[in-house]
Amino acid sequence: MYHFKNNINNHHNWYLIDAKKKILGRLATVIAHYLMGKHKITYSPHIDGGDYITVINAEKIQVTGNKKKNKMYYKHSGYSGGIKKISLNELINHYPDRVIKNAVKGMLPKNKIGYLILNRLKIYSGIKHKHIAQKHYILNI
Repeated sequence: MYHFKNNINNHHNWYLIDAKKKILGRLATVIAHYLMGKHKITYSPHIDGGDYITVINAEKIQVTGNKKKNKMYYKHSGYSGGIKKISLNELINHYPDRVIKNAVKGMLPKNKIGYLILNRLKIYSGIKHKHIAQKHYILNI
């Protein structure tokens, strides 16, 4: 039996995005685009060919309108009466990385590849991050 090598380059690049004064939804669409690999000519929906994204300054993300006080995030424990809610403003103050991660997660496919893709997203609330050894390309959005 013959085994042919896949000619598609599965090299994952690293990109750095500064979220300072960026609008949440517009930033999330660009992140999802690069995580899935749609910017590459070798894009195919069933192949995991996207890149790594490192986001810094997540606490300085902005939203338009009254979303900071009106938008609510819900989660349920599975027990009766176990629903909990938190506003976007509280979530940005306590866990700024979860805001961007939830927005990007909603834009990725809901399958095995989508969950693997989300693991390549690294979000940090400050300017310091642990991925200095990788060569980052800076994305100006």
